Amino acid sequence: MSAVTSEQVQERVVEALASFGPDASQITREATFEELDIDSLDLAELSQIVHEQFGVELKGADVAEIKCVDDAIKMIAARA
Repeated sequence: MSAVTSEQVQERVVEALASFGPDASQITREATFEELDIDSLDLAELSQIVHEQFGVELKGADVAEIKCVDDAIKMIAARA
């Protein structure tokens, strides 16, 4: 598999988060999950999407560290 770019991860994360309710225009790298009204169930679903798409497994402790969209993108891209 070829290297996954940060842009690919960002595109998929934004797409997934938008499916949970917030408008895509609200989803910036600086936006916190709290601001976007993303809850723990949404994050669990995001973890599943990331695992299927990029083969990256996010555990509970990882998800607890992720506070904003940028944190998620950086963690996923670093592990992909």
